[in-house]
Amino acid sequence: MEKAKMTVDKDFTIGEVDKRLYGSFIEHLGRAVYGGIYEPGHASANEQGFRTDVLEMVKELHVPIVRYPGGNFVSGYNWEDSVGPVSERKRRLDLAWRTIETNEFGFNEFVDWAKQANSEVMMAVNLGTRGADAARNIVEYSNHPEGSYYSDLRIKHGYKQPHGIKTWCLGNEMDGPWQIGHKTAEEYGRTAVEAAKVMKWTDPTIELVACGSSNLGMPSFPDWEATVLDHTYDHVEYLSLHQYYGNPEDDTPTFLARSLEMDRFIDTVKATCDYIKAKKRSKKTMYLSFDEWNVWYHSHENDSKMDAWQIAPPQLEDIYNHEDALLVGCMLISMLKHADRVKMACLAQLVNVIAPIMTETGGASWRQTIFYPFMHASVYGRGTALVPLIQSPKYDTKEITDVPYLEGIAVHNEEQGEVTVFAVNRHLQESLPLEVDLRSFGKCTLIEHIVLEADDLKAVNTAAQPNNVVPHNRGGAVVSDTLITASLAKASWNVIRLKVQ
Repeated sequence: MEKAKMTVDKDFTIGEVDKRLYGSFIEHLGRAVYGGIYEPGHASANEQGFRTDVLEMVKELHVPIVRYPGGNFVSGYNWEDSVGPVSERKRRLDLAWRTIETNEFGFNEFVDWAKQANSEVMMAVNLGTRGADAARNIVEYSNHPEGSYYSDLRIKHGYKQPHGIKTWCLGNEMDGPWQIGHKTAEEYGRTAVEAAKVMKWTDPTIELVACGSSNLGMPSFPDWEATVLDHTYDHVEYLSLHQYYGNPEDDTPTFLARSLEMDRFIDTVKATCDYIKAKKRSKKTMYLSFDEWNVWYHSHENDSKMDAWQIAPPQLEDIYNHEDALLVGCMLISMLKHADRVKMACLAQLVNVIAPIMTETGGASWRQTIFYPFMHASVYGRGTALVPLIQSPKYDTKEITDVPYLEGIAVHNEEQGEVTVFAVNRHLQESLPLEVDLRSFGKCTLIEHIVLEADDLKAVNTAAQPNNVVPHNRGGAVVSDTLITASLAKASWNVIRLKVQ
């Protein structure tokens, strides 16, 4: 097969990688909370009912921020139901997912859990059934020190110190007809800006995320973004993006090329933000929060048959295979290629619900295939993303043309004296010879070459076989001064770690 080549130079930078690029998401949906992060009575549960086996896996991922409590759930969420004595909390119908929410696990419990997971909280407010008043009240409850009704209520609930949550989402997917309280762009823009104003008057130190389109296929995209930003540009710091991909037609070459669509999605949103910046004669740059992304399609059929009004049923429990892990790797590379503007992202979700971590209620926990590229990027993808000049053989699919077999990026961690190359070989039958030219770095030495590969693209990990698809460090890359040569196995995710002078 024709050789692929990547050239990187430490002076040709994309931008600093914000650690929050490796965030995740916990929604009150399915078994994400109940039976996932929280299960009193489980053998591993601590005194607060948090599963410590899950906490340890979350810590392996080094997740810096977790979005909560939704998702579609938040558009019908009364935050007051989730605080105070558990015995006094109300059970509610969750209309978003047609289940019963007991509120046994609530806002303060999540803050406690996030601290134990070494994560910050990205809190979403309800702009579906509620608005500016409830939004300012939860900020007061969370962040105001004392001496007001809601801050004193927090203290009464056992939390003397403010939670100090800095990142807040102004609703969720408000362009979607499926959303409780769905709004037009004009309606949402007006609601969001008024909520933003009072939230920041309550705590001027917070940062806010406005809702972008629910996905790139929405009929209103990108007009939605332009209209919303017309209202909110001066009051928010981020605009959100959401995107999921699937392979229901079993067309793997097209599936693995979907990250090119993700690139175009990000580029279009950036351009729309910059149009509003120019229109407003603003000096402020709008950053992006890709706060929902993943593969999602395996569970659709089962979910369509689920009875309504259960408590924590097994919803959206995708079992991920090897090809899913490859696309997750490509999507991570896509976000790194836009590290100058994509500053936060949330793999949706974290446990059981379209997640890298799975559990049995009352039983075992294990790592799905997608756990590994996400972990590798989170642990080794800190520093400065470098412009990748790539030459690669290409292929065409019935939907997408000129797809490079090599998807790649390099990240320079100057503090650690390391460069990490992340690379996916999209070819399903052949290995890909790769040459990486690090001409500006001086003499480099190989730390390791990690590979995630599987003979069967549909191979999965299960409770019975948790190590069926796991990475190894026998990749075989060779370094000579500033030149790396490697053979990337067919359909593989690769992490080549280098020590630099």
